[in-house]
Amino acid sequence: MSAQAQPAQVAITLPDGSVRHYDTPTTGTMVAASIGAGLAKAALAVKVDGELRDLKREIEHDARLEIVTMKSPEAMELVRHDAAHVLAQAAKELWPDIQVTIGPVIENGFYYDFSRKEPFTPEDLEAMEQRMAEIIDRDEPLEREVWDRDEAAHFFETVGEKYKAEIIRDLPHGEVVTLYRQGDWVDLCRGPHLPSTGRMPKAFKLMKLAGAYWRGDHRNEMLQRVYGTAWLNKDELQAHLTRLEEAEKRDHRRLGREMDLFHFQEEAVGSAFWHPKGWRLYRNVRNYVRRRLDAEGYNEVNTPQMVDRSLWEDSGHWEKFREHMFTAQTEDDRIWAMKPMNCPCHVQIFRQGIKSYRDLPYRMAEFGSCLRYEPSGALHGLMRVRSFTQDDAHIFCTEDQITSETIRFCALLKSIYKDLGFEDFTVKFSDRPDVRAGEDAVWDQAEGALKAAAEAAGLDLVLNPGEGAFYGPKLEFVLTDAIGRDWQCGTLQVDFVLPERLDANYIGEDGARHRPVMLHRAILGSFERFIAILIEHYAGNFPLWLAPTQYVVATVTNEADAYATEVHEMLAGRGLIGVLDTGSDKIGYKVRLHSTAKVPVILAVGKREGDERTISIRRLGSKDQQSLALDDAIHTLLNESQPPA
Repeated sequence: MSAQAQPAQVAITLPDGSVRHYDTPTTGTMVAASIGAGLAKAALAVKVDGELRDLKREIEHDARLEIVTMKSPEAMELVRHDAAHVLAQAAKELWPDIQVTIGPVIENGFYYDFSRKEPFTPEDLEAMEQRMAEIIDRDEPLEREVWDRDEAAHFFETVGEKYKAEIIRDLPHGEVVTLYRQGDWVDLCRGPHLPSTGRMPKAFKLMKLAGAYWRGDHRNEMLQRVYGTAWLNKDELQAHLTRLEEAEKRDHRRLGREMDLFHFQEEAVGSAFWHPKGWRLYRNVRNYVRRRLDAEGYNEVNTPQMVDRSLWEDSGHWEKFREHMFTAQTEDDRIWAMKPMNCPCHVQIFRQGIKSYRDLPYRMAEFGSCLRYEPSGALHGLMRVRSFTQDDAHIFCTEDQITSETIRFCALLKSIYKDLGFEDFTVKFSDRPDVRAGEDAVWDQAEGALKAAAEAAGLDLVLNPGEGAFYGPKLEFVLTDAIGRDWQCGTLQVDFVLPERLDANYIGEDGARHRPVMLHRAILGSFERFIAILIEHYAGNFPLWLAPTQYVVATVTNEADAYATEVHEMLAGRGLIGVLDTGSDKIGYKVRLHSTAKVPVILAVGKREGDERTISIRRLGSKDQQSLALDDAIHTLLNESQPPA
């Protein structure tokens, strides 16, 4: 064969740096097979120059290639993506008249939206699960096909899938339209997928049903959404289901009812009605944070709830957050907005009077009540509300002070989290979003300053691209709770933009006016959400200093009523919060009742305790009792009830 007739070759660079040459076109399947039979069997997909692709898709140019297996980070998303497709295929086989719409991967699983006249039932979920298992057993290949845009739309119209046709016709012109075929079923999808349905582990479960508007628009048809979870093996699936069971036990909404902390009602959607016990818990958290901020040199302020729209226009919030703002128009035709955040108002306080470089850093804090119009479907107990309070603060400083203030803030945040029971947290670095205020040069400056400060504070950063605030990059502090769930709470944001937009300045050493840097920071975030996290973290079993009801004095017999009253009065007189139960119920019933209400300490007193001036102490969650002299018991409880300094 002449040199001219030889097939062209591509150079494939593997993760270890070695280079292999293959005749074009090649595929991931061929590359894996050339490396070894074991790898060929384990291969699920490939990454070509960082792009995740189907194993069988042709590679026609030199590229860096990585074989994806079940051990790869990308495996979970592939499995869940395939699970959504297998679910859709199962539904179509069971009910041919059903229409399928979209089925994305989400955290811990997937969902698929269907258009069907009859509502799904729990029995339908079981039928779909069974059919999904059958489809996996068939081991049907998933074949990628590139279609002409109009032909693809026409195809779905002819088979009665109007939603798929609509999606295709709305795609930008020039975008490649890909369909995937598995058996007799075809779906619109960008891919990639596993090589066949048989490669999907039988480690999935359909979890629940919900309603969802087509394309999220309430003017469109209501669809039926089927949620599922999928994992790499059955052990992981079972561990997830166990976590869900534990989370259900800890659900702050259920515990809120059992502990009589708060409630919600339709007349104030998204706003909590705090009951005495719940408000006491709220105040315990707030008072603790307030003491810590006072010690750190923060100046606490309070700003108006309702502010003229002009300030929000000047700050840029009107343009970005208008749809989330509650507004009112008064008879003088002024438009007011309930503040969704505190930042612009804090700048107004900073601008009062003349500030010198000697006044910096200036730390301003507010337990600021905010209102945001969250969609009703997004509301979730205290976790997502419309009326909330932020432990908000802003530090006005020079650029040279960013690092020292970051180090100081991170030390404070770590200490507070530890006091509240959270030892572990991670830190994400969120850089510039697509929609943002300020020039790129300003963002370069802010991102560089924040990253350098975070490194100086000893933080290990995880990059979170494009998730910064619209005025600056931020650090996001993510807590891990008692059952391993992550919660994003604290933030630190570097802002060069807002001081410029709102004309904040200080007099420098040179006698000239300069713009301060504005550090936006929160530790808890929203009090409401953080208290929900606390409730679930502790399962309502709070340490004594946090507990809304710290003790109950319960009588064994009525003969001890007088002594029980004396004990209760002595504890209450020393600042402890508790109740006296001298009812006629048996002590066993009283213990169960107050344990359900999550009272951490039950003090049982009977005739013997009264005669001996002792107390029997039972701790929540323990069947053991400890008998102490009255004075010793009071001393012990007083020590435990003291909040951290």
